[in-house]
Amino acid sequence: MDDDALLGFLKNFNHWAWWITALVLFIVELAAPGIFFLWLGVAAAITGFVAFFAPGLGWQIDFVIFAVLGVIATVVGRRVYKPSQVPSADPTLNQRGAQYVGQVFTLATAIENNHGRVNLADGSWLVEGPDLPAGARVRVIGTSGAKLKVEKA
Repeated sequence: MDDDALLGFLKNFNHWAWWITALVLFIVELAAPGIFFLWLGVAAAITGFVAFFAPGLGWQIDFVIFAVLGVIATVVGRRVYKPSQVPSADPTLNQRGAQYVGQVFTLATAIENNHGRVNLADGSWLVEGPDLPAGARVRVIGTSGAKLKVEKA
């Protein structure tokens, strides 16, 4: 598309083009839901009404109006339509290490230089804590990545 054709297209970008753009953005929102294209569609629809009632503004002003309304609609829409955070019945469901916090286990290997191991039902876990001999009872007090932080029980 050469510059003259593009300029001619933009000069003829009227209220109908904005409403069609809004409709396309609404359809894109249906195809890829994420509550983002909805707000741009709203901005395009409002820009279409502005272009309908004030056709002499020019395509440059219409695009500026669309850009400003797009930002405003997105910011306001994100604040108004905030998905509710439903508290989970099991907040540690996918955090296996966090599920062990508060439990007492027996050391499989001694903790030396703050590192050792415990055997759990699902395997062997690295532990981090004070130096203790193998067979000592330890309580899990937290996690650090894939390590369990322990103290003497």
